[in-house]
Amino acid sequence: MADFKLVISDPKSGKSYQREVKDPDSSALIGRKIGDTVKGDEFGLAEYEFMITGGSDYCGFPMRKDVSGIARKRILAVKGIGVGKVGKGVRHKKTIAGNTIHPRISQINLKILKEGKAALAPKQEAAA
Repeated sequence: MADFKLVISDPKSGKSYQREVKDPDSSALIGRKIGDTVKGDEFGLAEYEFMITGGSDYCGFPMRKDVSGIARKRILAVKGIGVGKVGKGVRHKKTIAGNTIHPRISQINLKILKEGKAALAPKQEAAA
């Protein structure tokens, strides 16, 4: 059905980690919105708790919290996600993805709220 790339950020250390979630585990994320909390048990990270902070769809359009639904929309924006600063009061017409996760989303950004025992970083092998 859907495969997602998870970008997990750790606010304590300032590092981010990438994980891939395949079909059976990815169904737990579908229908969630930006700002929702997710248990790590649902996709193989026991005892962790995450907050969904954003993402992007299969074409690279960023998800935005204030755009509801799953569809892409063209909004008139002054600042925020997907809009660079040009000048004071200058508005841009930008295409943005909605705030709900659906199968066509490719990347989901998460923030750690509660840490588990397992390490997120893969163990590095000693140099030979």
